[in-house]
Amino acid sequence: MTTTVKATLMTMAAAITSMGAAAQDDYYDGHVHLTNYVQEGLTAREYLDVVGERVRRSVLFGIPLQMHWSHRVTGNIAPTYYLDADTDLYYYSFNDAYIAQQYMSLTESEQQRFEPMITGFNPADSYAADHVRRVLQTFPGVFSGIGEFTIHKEFVSAKVAGDVASLLDPAVDKIFEFCAESGLVAIMHNDIHMPFVKPEGRRVYFEQAKALLKRHPDATIIWAHTGLGRVVQPVEGHLAMIEEILADPELEHVYFDLSWSEVAKYVVATPETTRLTAAFLEKYPDRFLMGTDNVALDTPEAAYAVYESYRPLWNSLSPETSELVRKGNFARVFDQAAKDVRAWEKANPARR
Repeated sequence: MTTTVKATLMTMAAAITSMGAAAQDDYYDGHVHLTNYVQEGLTAREYLDVVGERVRRSVLFGIPLQMHWSHRVTGNIAPTYYLDADTDLYYYSFNDAYIAQQYMSLTESEQQRFEPMITGFNPADSYAADHVRRVLQTFPGVFSGIGEFTIHKEFVSAKVAGDVASLLDPAVDKIFEFCAESGLVAIMHNDIHMPFVKPEGRRVYFEQAKALLKRHPDATIIWAHTGLGRVVQPVEGHLAMIEEILADPELEHVYFDLSWSEVAKYVVATPETTRLTAAFLEKYPDRFLMGTDNVALDTPEAAYAVYESYRPLWNSLSPETSELVRKGNFARVFDQAAKDVRAWEKANPARR
């Protein structure tokens, strides 16, 4: 991003803050799941009732993977999470139609609070990009992006039936090529390193991911959770790895989201980790988006819990940077995506 554009964003954020609109209690949620691993959860309208006016804008997506309930394995105990049983996960493409239906059932003013995302594709399948195109043309005027979709994820990847997704797979390149063509934002989950990694393996996934991202400079891509998870914890040099991307002029199209309670634990673990993270965001204020990674939560207290766990971070940021991370970057990225995708849909109507 150019210095001029960055200065403009900071000026806008300062103006909004000075008007009292940002008391560091409101935010836009750039990463939230309406449904869980058995496709159960809230309706879109119920979600709005839960978060109220505190979360004026959110992405809208479910979970593309369905847990297999095998009576032979767990009997009458129905698994609802990927760690609940040893059975496979499989892609559940109907999720996209469900999300579209949820969005279209809302009033126009309610729709303006959501950015629906396409998730029901298998990134190990070279037909995945065709699925995304088909969904866009079937539900014009609805979707702004794809994801969260998973390539490497601790515990999950090995449980998915069929081929394992890979950063080296041309199927993923085809997905990002279509995102560049259509303007769709992509939210990608990929562990930044292997679980229980040894020093010699720390950069394997990272180097593969960086090469993939460089191959698609015209696609807007958000790397979820800064690449972290339960087992994939920050290793020495984690922020330096992230900075390799943020400081590279060939990767200005790449963003990161600060989502998931697991990531929050790392950020606020000590005053020093909070200080280092805050300094990092101040250096790159236009490249991070707030997200909760909530899954089908049905009370305000639960819905706000991840955001509240980041409170030491918000208190450590300048008002301008806090405003951008909490809301401004979301608005800029998704407003542009919606404009571009609507133009693509107009130029590429479905064949009747």
